Amino acid sequence: MTRDITKIRHRTINAPALHVVLYEPEIPANTGNIARLCAAAEVRLHLIHPLGFRVDDRHLRRAGLDYWSEVDIRHHTNYEALLEQKEKNARIIGFSRHASELYTAARVRRGDFLLFGPETRGLPPGIRDSLPCYAIPIWGKVRSLNLSTSVGIVTYHYLHQMGIF
Repeated sequence: MTRDITKIRHRTINAPALHVVLYEPEIPANTGNIARLCAAAEVRLHLIHPLGFRVDDRHLRRAGLDYWSEVDIRHHTNYEALLEQKEKNARIIGFSRHASELYTAARVRRGDFLLFGPETRGLPPGIRDSLPCYAIPIWGKVRSLNLSTSVGIVTYHYLHQMGIF
């Protein structure tokens, strides 16, 4: 029997330094890795639906996520729901291989939201064009980095920039 883990009681982090937002993530293993990072760094994770996988014990355990209750996680039915529910002064900063400015140029503030698109499509142009958006440089002959790698790079960079460690 599998249970819907959206019903599991999660940890609540008061005033997290950052928020990681996954817009319609498609691959459960990436979401699992990102959730582990968020739990370890005490960063809140937001998932914007629809998801490309089921959120239940069996599927997430397969992705290595047996500590789901340690993640401060919020589910949003769509992007507009995130906008309605986020703190008024918090900014949303997007990340895309299509952006021209590097992520190191961004100056984040406590409580900002870091928005990442789905693995195969990236952020939709309408959202990407409405936000400050940054890229991670790639010198090799690949199109993009793995989503969980990208989230790790920028999240820890900004936590360090803010003096968290």
